[in-house]
Amino acid sequence: MDKFDKLVKFDDFMKEQLKDPGFKEEYDALEPEFAVMQAILQARVQAGLTQKQLADMTGISQADISRLERGTANPSIKTLQRVATALGRKVQIEFV
Repeated sequence: MDKFDKLVKFDDFMKEQLKDPGFKEEYDALEPEFAVMQAILQARVQAGLTQKQLADMTGISQADISRLERGTANPSIKTLQRVATALGRKVQIEFV
């Protein structure tokens, strides 16, 4: 048995954690932030751009692009529109 046999897959770990109502409530509250992070990163990668290239296209610093993708920034709608436009995308917000 090697040291990796005891590792838990992330999906399995999350399934177990989400059974806890308190954890699930906190996780669900963060879902919009995760969605923004994922959308920006995925669109940039699909466009074949580096963070620096996207920064140059938007006038947003590379450090701020990184913060957006890591979820450590709280972007305005205007910032999201600048990023989306540079990536040939649109911002769509839904209340469901």
